[in-house]
Amino acid sequence: MPRVTATEDLEAIYGDAIPTSLTKVVDRITPLYRKWIESSRFVVLSTVGPEGTDASPRGDIGPVLRVADQRTLLLPDWRGNNRIDSLRNIVRDPRVSLMFLVPGSNNVVRVNGSAFVTTDPGLLERFEHNGKQPRSIVVVKVREAYFQCAKALMRSALWTSGDTGSRVPTAGEFLKAVDEGFDAESYDTGYEDHARDKMW
Repeated sequence: MPRVTATEDLEAIYGDAIPTSLTKVVDRITPLYRKWIESSRFVVLSTVGPEGTDASPRGDIGPVLRVADQRTLLLPDWRGNNRIDSLRNIVRDPRVSLMFLVPGSNNVVRVNGSAFVTTDPGLLERFEHNGKQPRSIVVVKVREAYFQCAKALMRSALWTSGDTGSRVPTAGEFLKAVDEGFDAESYDTGYEDHARDKMW
């Protein structure tokens, strides 16, 4: 199939950008963006490294991260599977993007910038939850922030189409597909209890 290989060709296909899509971009976290971000319990952290790209979901019971100042965000790295793909990438290439979602809102807020990983004891302590601290903090230096128009979430009816989780494979089924002897049913029925004390 033919490939588009030049930005000039893309611009000819799509035409000029809608003016507000450019003027909405800011170089810091304004009070309105701060209010939006602090309402978000879920963010996708995108990174890039020598092996390729990575997008990692991050969530929390309250705000998924903290706004330290207009140009700095603090994202705790809570317990996971220890693959640390995102952290490996950040250590080698600081470029990051964040995509924040708020249930019920069809807008999305995006932040682009650079990041580093720290284990500063004072920062870790600030995120303590039920006597537990994150292993590290991702410190994001903001280069730009903007909201994404609502069309994608409107098209997908993400918040209004109801629960469709029963239509997709379970985690246990994915694991069983690569290991026939894996007990998918026990894994799926027991995972919530297994994970409950390992969230933080």
